[in-house]
Amino acid sequence: MSSEKESSSTSYLFGGNAPYVEELYEAYLDNPGSVPDNWRDYFDQLQHQPAVDGQESTRDQAHAPIVESFAQRARANAFVQRVAEPDLTVASKQIVVQSLIAAYRSLGSRWADLDPLKRQDRPPIPELDPAFYGLTEADLDQVYAATNTYFTTATSMTLRDILKSLRDTYCRSIGAEFMHVSDPAVKRWLQERLETTLSAPAVTPEQKRHILQQLTESEGLERFLHTKYVGQKRFSLEGGESFIAAMDELINHASENGVQEIVVGMAHRGRLNMLVNIMGKMPGDLFAEFEGKHTQGLSDGDVKYHNGFSSDLSARGGPVHLSLAFNPSHLEIVNPVVEGSVRARQERRADAQGSQVLPVLVHGDAAFAGQGVVMETLNLAQTRGYGTGGTIHLVINNQIGFTTSDPRDSRSTLYCTDVVKMIEAPVLHVNGDDPEAVVFAIRLALDYRQQFHHDVVVDIVCFRKLGHNEQDTPSLTQPLMYKRIGHHPGTRKVYADRLVAQGVLAEGDAEQLVKDYRQLMEDGQRTIEPVLTDYKSKYAIDWSPFLGAKWTDQADTAVPLAELKRIGERITTVPEGFTVHPLVAKLLNDRRAMARGDVNLDWGMGEHLAFATLVASGYPIRITGQDSGRGTFTHRHAVLHDQNRERWNDGTYIPLQNVSDAQAPFVVIDSVLSEEAVLGFEYGYSSAEPNTLTIWEAQFGDFVNGAQVVIDQFIVSGEAKWGRQSGLTMMLPHGYEGQGPEHSSARMERFLQLGADNNIQVVQPTSASQIFHLLRRQMIRPLRKPLIIMTPKSLLRNKDAGSPLSDLAGGSFRPVIGEVDDSIKAEAVKRVLVCSGKVYYDLVNARREREAKDVAIIRVEQLYPFAHKTFEAELAKYPKATDVVWVQDEPQNQGPWYYVQHHLVEYVNNGQKLGYAGRQASASPAVGYLAKHQEQQKALIEQAFGKYKQYSVTK
Repeated sequence: MSSEKESSSTSYLFGGNAPYVEELYEAYLDNPGSVPDNWRDYFDQLQHQPAVDGQESTRDQAHAPIVESFAQRARANAFVQRVAEPDLTVASKQIVVQSLIAAYRSLGSRWADLDPLKRQDRPPIPELDPAFYGLTEADLDQVYAATNTYFTTATSMTLRDILKSLRDTYCRSIGAEFMHVSDPAVKRWLQERLETTLSAPAVTPEQKRHILQQLTESEGLERFLHTKYVGQKRFSLEGGESFIAAMDELINHASENGVQEIVVGMAHRGRLNMLVNIMGKMPGDLFAEFEGKHTQGLSDGDVKYHNGFSSDLSARGGPVHLSLAFNPSHLEIVNPVVEGSVRARQERRADAQGSQVLPVLVHGDAAFAGQGVVMETLNLAQTRGYGTGGTIHLVINNQIGFTTSDPRDSRSTLYCTDVVKMIEAPVLHVNGDDPEAVVFAIRLALDYRQQFHHDVVVDIVCFRKLGHNEQDTPSLTQPLMYKRIGHHPGTRKVYADRLVAQGVLAEGDAEQLVKDYRQLMEDGQRTIEPVLTDYKSKYAIDWSPFLGAKWTDQADTAVPLAELKRIGERITTVPEGFTVHPLVAKLLNDRRAMARGDVNLDWGMGEHLAFATLVASGYPIRITGQDSGRGTFTHRHAVLHDQNRERWNDGTYIPLQNVSDAQAPFVVIDSVLSEEAVLGFEYGYSSAEPNTLTIWEAQFGDFVNGAQVVIDQFIVSGEAKWGRQSGLTMMLPHGYEGQGPEHSSARMERFLQLGADNNIQVVQPTSASQIFHLLRRQMIRPLRKPLIIMTPKSLLRNKDAGSPLSDLAGGSFRPVIGEVDDSIKAEAVKRVLVCSGKVYYDLVNARREREAKDVAIIRVEQLYPFAHKTFEAELAKYPKATDVVWVQDEPQNQGPWYYVQHHLVEYVNNGQKLGYAGRQASASPAVGYLAKHQEQQKALIEQAFGKYKQYSVTK
């Protein structure tokens, strides 16, 4: 081997070990005297050499270019020869020892003893072998400087002791991944916490017995259910019992660190165990669910392993309110819902850092790696509008998905947790058969979260004793894995035997714990004491005003004219010295005229006055979406931008935050480019905060397709399944303007199909006054139901959709609007056109052109719940009409037609013909060719006033 090759093979930069150089450079920046002389000399030279961008390097420059230069020089092998010679002098040996330390910090997790089933040998990682660096057996007892390590308070150690400390810290039951974090302070903090304890702090006998009790309860519940309810699905935790010990320690340690509320999201694996053994649900109540009994008051209910729960627990640091979110079988979809609920709770407490309310997400290994909403939710973590001060992620890593245990089929990454590296979250992999290590990892994770307010992951590597559910036979597809599982005595037994060997327990003590717990199960008694049954936090939200509220379309939403004018003036005024864009200046001038009553209000001003009057009355507002500040169609301009930013704070001014001195908060957020996670977040927020008008706005209504799981599993069914109410408002731009299949339809037909039991409201308002009264009604009524608004596009600037200011000072939202043209005489009407949305104005214009005085037009503004009495009264005004025609611009198999036709049938008179005018059925929501769109639009208008599709009516 040549000298050059030998130097390369023994380099600290060889094989991806360059993080050591970066770490050393960071230490040099903090304290030049803390690094070896030859490294200090080299780094000093960097102060006088051009950096990567050609500029002279300085101590304060960003070190990314410097780090890149290290990598480039390592690749060229020139850098290696500057600091180490092939014969490994004493100085160069010190350098490679530091390289060895860096390698264990970066790669030690690969050699950690993580798998309780011990199915795989350690992978070959040369960088963890001293021989890789040219070190021999003779070097093991040589003393080296122990700078930048925390294994000892001494300044030096033998290589043998250094190596043992590294392996104890990074290669036993905990495999720590944190060198991907770019913040040096974070890395040093984690190194210190791990290395001072060798990742295994002392545990008292009392603590050991408490851990065993948690394992006993976890295993005991599963075995009791397995024998009492044979074959019933419960998604057993057997094999992952250490999760219960982790949650117990998390709650207690969190309470010691100031946490007062914890919101947990988890899928079904181990959920029943969590309910009984952590949250204090009465076993008798769980048994009743197994026996088919159900909660009164829920129209549908849900299976027992989806149900949520909340309780107040007495923890080591004081009372903790613990909430387990309701969750469907879409596994990770609960993640953003939890984050939204946590954000609402934090804001209620003015907990800006998130120190008092903690989100905890429990994942399965395959779902964590496989479901996109995980990435979407992680991407929210550090944003201004969605951050919650860091989330603790626990992975119950069964090492198997639904049917596969081969990572090649379940993910493309080494670890199932690798997705969190996108936000530089540390990961602590831990062997589930070492519950003391699990408890240590969870304490470390909590401390990290409270210190840095960032996400952190504890990956509990365990196994799944039974199948995906209790009716599954996993050995059909995983024979080798399940042979090993069949021979595994169980985590409780492994740990109990360990405590007996240590003298912590006497023979028979562990079995007595099992018998005692079994008796509690037989008696149906609570296993958690004490649960605080009479404790109530002052921050608990009161839902009682909204529970059992009856549906009503009416609410007193009018605002006195003088107040509208006053508020209108406030929201159209900018501070002195604030320079708005000329187009925005014109908009503000126009709105100022609207506020005076000089001209009709447009849609944006009607919306703005609704928001302004609500916050002035004490109702907070939160509106989010991809363009919510400005508005996708530049109609809102809730956030004004100073054209000379340096003169005005952060360069923005929000008039709706300056309505009055004592107003409620108004928050508008331009969201990340996500639908699913953001909509889930806002649903979670609304379910925890009924007194805030929470709005999610789609950029185009079609984009809501990407959030269909949130709609189906939470928004439309949450109340029926779980009794969870929400006043979430969704604004979905909808309208056929010739913009193609992805920019036309908000899929109104889906919402109408999902409407039942007065679960949601589906509304398509057509004027500025209607949106004003609708938004105010959503808060003023003592009713919290999701509101789906099909908002317009062209109507935003259509003068015909404008409203006089007096319409806001009187009246209310009208679910059905009858004929408004006084020249249309009821006795002369031969045809009644019924429609919803923008097409109304197309029909009005066409009627005017045709001078069709025998045609009346009725607008259905609220499609669901259908306003039966109001519609019946409007239709009854035209007894001589022979035709009743539904007109829509959506294709026939989409839009409201299939929903609304049975309501029309109910109210047409004997002898009246029912018809449809609109586009033909289509596989696509809209055509992509503008000319074809215009042809279709012309044809549907011709049908409305001429020959239409007729349907027979049988009453």
